[in-house]
Amino acid sequence: MKHLRPSPLRRGLLAALLTLSAGLVHAQASTVKIMVGFPPGGGTDAIARVLADKLKDALGTPVVVENRAGAGGQLAAQALKAAAPDGTTLFLSHDHSISILPLVTKNAGYDPATDFVPVAGFASFANALALSGGTPAKSYAEYIAFVQSGGGKDTVGIPAPGSIPEFLVGMIAARHKLDLQAAPYRGSAPMMADMLGNQVKSGVASIPDFIENHRAGKLRVVAVIGDKRQSILPDVPTFAELGIAGLEDLPYYGLFAPAGTAPAVLDRYNQALAKVLAQPEVRDRLAAMGLTVGHQPQAQFAVRVRAYTQAWERIIKASGFQAR
Repeated sequence: MKHLRPSPLRRGLLAALLTLSAGLVHAQASTVKIMVGFPPGGGTDAIARVLADKLKDALGTPVVVENRAGAGGQLAAQALKAAAPDGTTLFLSHDHSISILPLVTKNAGYDPATDFVPVAGFASFANALALSGGTPAKSYAEYIAFVQSGGGKDTVGIPAPGSIPEFLVGMIAARHKLDLQAAPYRGSAPMMADMLGNQVKSGVASIPDFIENHRAGKLRVVAVIGDKRQSILPDVPTFAELGIAGLEDLPYYGLFAPAGTAPAVLDRYNQALAKVLAQPEVRDRLAAMGLTVGHQPQAQFAVRVRAYTQAWERIIKASGFQAR
């Protein structure tokens, strides 16, 4: 009996299926690493640890958080680009590393559009201006008056250079004709330490970075971005209310994987994240950190990231900012 050899097309399809199956099995069997671009103790790190703890059960796989701090998340993003697309390495990031850094850096070392693939979005959040406990001002208006009384100068802490907080400092300065200098840190945790020590009078970062110390009365959040007040801080006005427009679109948080990761693996993580976010305990914990929780599947999240990046590209160009 004559044996028929499979056609080249069938052989190619069989090879692709075997590769996909092997990748999925490998991702299921191996420890999943979620990289974070900031040091332990900050808001992003805390968020990653909440999700990692629950994802391990949803995936049936060990999930660990690895901090790759430095350059505002740039080092972690570069590490994601270099990682094998086998489903064992993810990157939990907000907008800065994905949308902003490539716009403000001459050579970021990665291109999110080609080097990464979105897995899913899970939250939005607001950046905010906060005052240290040693600052006599109790509100945004009092802070402006305080700076004006001191010659119109102040140093404002920010978690990273070339970030939305830096542009926000510039907008505040322009609105009130002040000389505000943004002081970049290697993440929000060291910035917070200086604010708590009253070495810096003010800082701009995310609500998740500030909220616990705000509740404890150690810092005071006095203004937030967004088109409406945050439910977690109902008494704090938006910058739009205070006369600074253009900050209504909230930043995002999401998971990303190396380009080339198998669609079946991405779908597995997307479904696992949706399952985790449906748990009231998880939603409550993330909401308590200042996040607006909402699952966005891959295609929807990709559109969100692209639109947000394009919007900030226009803002950054209009500001005259020169890539560094």
